[in-house]
Amino acid sequence: MWLIFAFSGPVLWAISTHIDKYLVEKYFKNNDTAVLMVFTACIGLIMLPFILFFEPTTLSLSWTSILVMIASGILYMGSMLFYLRAIQTTEASVIAPMFQMTVLFTFILGFLILGETISWTNGFGIFIIILGALTLSIDTSFSFHKFKIRILLLMLLCTFVLALSTVIFKFFAVNENFWPTTFWVYTGEAIFGIGILCIPKYLKQFKKLLKTNTVPLLAVNGSNELINLGGGLGVRFASLFAPIAIIGAISSTTTLFVFIFGVLLTIFMPNIAHEDISRKNLIQKGIAAILVAIGVILTQM
Repeated sequence: MWLIFAFSGPVLWAISTHIDKYLVEKYFKNNDTAVLMVFTACIGLIMLPFILFFEPTTLSLSWTSILVMIASGILYMGSMLFYLRAIQTTEASVIAPMFQMTVLFTFILGFLILGETISWTNGFGIFIIILGALTLSIDTSFSFHKFKIRILLLMLLCTFVLALSTVIFKFFAVNENFWPTTFWVYTGEAIFGIGILCIPKYLKQFKKLLKTNTVPLLAVNGSNELINLGGGLGVRFASLFAPIAIIGAISSTTTLFVFIFGVLLTIFMPNIAHEDISRKNLIQKGIAAILVAIGVILTQM
């Protein structure tokens, strides 16, 4: 039974990746993706009173814990901004494996900040992850001098900030329950959203979108947040019954599911998603996905 919950994470996260791509292509072709982060912040803001109602101990945490959680929420939103700008210009199946570079930066920051060490096996796994990411950055003509530099740099920034958020949590030894953590992380996300609205051009775009697409944006984005939350809860529950290394290896299959869903959507629902399913492109993505999955497994050993 725990295996079902373990796989619910990568499956739901893969669905979420394609929803992000849909949102960006449908509503943000002529708008900055920073505005989408405001809608994400709104969803978190709506959830705050519900979390507080069901978990009243949320407000009794120490100020150190609260500030760290808020900082983590702000950093998370920053990383997602880089991610959305990357996915705006390429396919979801290209972006998903690059997310695994978070493992690389987590190890590096863990060594520099926490003094953690890694084995040779872990180090080789990191090398394989980098190799997989670089494979995706090569032009589909397999010309090694044509790199998708902008996409690679955006995802490097995204995964670095995401890893920094994780390490900050561990550095301050924040070991609170899931819902109090979620409450204060959402608070940090709301603060990030308010900061974006303080910039006049983003405020103007937000008002325009709010007038024309309020319901679909909030509904789709809200559903996406619940899907992400469901994936996180599923993996968290599975970790109670199986070694964390196994759970981490299973989570790395997110890339595979993004790839599968992308192909299925392209074939059966091309109006929603479009992936390049040419033979060369499929080979390139397949090789990259396998390399990244192997690398993540090695880092868990």
